Amino acid sequence: MYNLSGITDGIHQFLSSFLAPWLTVTVECVLIGVLLLLVYSVLALFYIYYERKICAAFQCRLGPNRVGPLGLLQSVADMFKILTKELIHLKNIDKFLFALAPYLVIIASMLSFAVLPWGNGLQIIDFNIGIFFLVAVSSIGVLGILLAGWSSNNKFTLIGSMRSGAQMVSYELSIGLSVLTMICLAGTMSVGGIVDAQSDLWFIFKGHIPAFIAFCIYLVAGTAETNRGPFDLPEAESELTAGYHTEYSGIHFGFFYLAEYLNLFIVAGVASLLFLGGWMPFHIPGWEGFNHIMDYIPGTLWFLGKAFVLSFIIIWFKWTFPRLRIDQLLTLEWKYLLPINLFNLALMVCIIVCGFTL
Repeated sequence: MYNLSGITDGIHQFLSSFLAPWLTVTVECVLIGVLLLLVYSVLALFYIYYERKICAAFQCRLGPNRVGPLGLLQSVADMFKILTKELIHLKNIDKFLFALAPYLVIIASMLSFAVLPWGNGLQIIDFNIGIFFLVAVSSIGVLGILLAGWSSNNKFTLIGSMRSGAQMVSYELSIGLSVLTMICLAGTMSVGGIVDAQSDLWFIFKGHIPAFIAFCIYLVAGTAETNRGPFDLPEAESELTAGYHTEYSGIHFGFFYLAEYLNLFIVAGVASLLFLGGWMPFHIPGWEGFNHIMDYIPGTLWFLGKAFVLSFIIIWFKWTFPRLRIDQLLTLEWKYLLPINLFNLALMVCIIVCGFTL
């Protein structure tokens, strides 16, 4: 199994050999920040192209096919286009909150993105309450959406932001309970500890029926949490033009657009971490030869592959099911998902106490 901690330790020792300790930490933080922004931007461009191609396949179209081979540079062209767009200054708005809102959304997305484990020894931060930190910072995004809708002084943006607030606050309960179910199975909130606990078998198999139920509920709630179809009521074009970001233009609109696609990857990445072992290869107890072959595949490829497959499922939801009404959306959460989640959590605790886990 590939261990990348030697590379990071080597970089640290190299910098420490000729820099003061405080300067070494500063340089490492800058390097990590630049790398994080780079990976964040590249993944966003990839996901825009990825969804366009999947959408085209569902609708029997070709999708992007003009800019670059197979249309691979279409997202890059769109990026340069949005960077050159003018920032339109509106009257009768709260200018400070209007400008602050997109930064809150992007900061929440970036902080969540930074916690994900990319490989063995390749993780930006790991501490004993890593999952709690992840759930906490991901909740900041709804504040940006509410501020965007209110500060725009537009009835459509206000309705869109209120819908989004009600939706995200509601479905965060199901996400939190699904995460708590798997934390009970893992016995730790450390991201690295959760991955290590799946070295012999992934949690979706080790946790029996409760783990599978938590996985299904997490995918549904995660789709709603990211405001994606069929839960895209806050951005319902036929009702609210563009929803809470109607009045935004240029790079400010780009921040919302960027965060939406990266939130899709974050939801899929957390699902792969909690249920599918994160960067851990697929192992079957007793099949040592098979397990040894699986270890040859780098952990980063395992993590990205799982995230892309789960992202495909979430995109599949959008292009298959019609948009729900707001009452149907909230009924699904409060009358169905939440009670099932509470029962499922109690069932997982009983299984663990009785020692029925694999």
